[in-house]
Amino acid sequence: MNKRLRVSASTAAVGLVIAGAHFIGATSAHADGVKPSVPPGTEPSASAPVPIDSNSPGLKIPQGGTLAPIKVLDIAEVVEDLGGEQRRQETNQTVMMALQSEVLFPENSAVFNAQAAARIQAIANEINTQKATRVRVFGFTDDQGSYEHGKELSKQRADAVQAELAKTVTSPGVIYDVRGYSEDYPIADNGTEEGRKKNRRVEITFPRSAPAGGS
Repeated sequence: MNKRLRVSASTAAVGLVIAGAHFIGATSAHADGVKPSVPPGTEPSASAPVPIDSNSPGLKIPQGGTLAPIKVLDIAEVVEDLGGEQRRQETNQTVMMALQSEVLFPENSAVFNAQAAARIQAIANEINTQKATRVRVFGFTDDQGSYEHGKELSKQRADAVQAELAKTVTSPGVIYDVRGYSEDYPIADNGTEEGRKKNRRVEITFPRSAPAGGS
């Protein structure tokens, strides 16, 4: 029986790794020497806020008060296998599937194991269902070993997943953004083996199709 753990049914997606719909050549402005908390181009991307007139008589603001900048947050739903091997995160704009490296590759390898193809093909079928034409494939490692080795391994794994996706994805002209980030952007504590296992992952992200009847 495939048990699944619902991690969060309605969570504001501030700082989450996968929210966003910008794929190729996106960058993130940040202070010198300060790394962004998520890979560049993957920041939350909810729709623009509705304009509000700060002088509207309907607003009850204390005398001398001002409105803070308006923000609209993506709502994220996260579902994770009980063992944590696969995690699905959805926002109003994107779907992200994260697979732990152990379910795809032997240790320190970018060659698929026997079960990898079926898992990736299932994700490719959903990409077809969503009619996505842009797909992000990002690889990550833990902080063990050198950073450069992790960079190479994470990119090789992302390349392998993209090549397998391309065998099943049928949408013409799909654009893939494939990157390896080594130990950057951990999602768990690298001080424990459980945390390192979560950090060793490949994330596949694609836009959700517009709901039927939507504008």
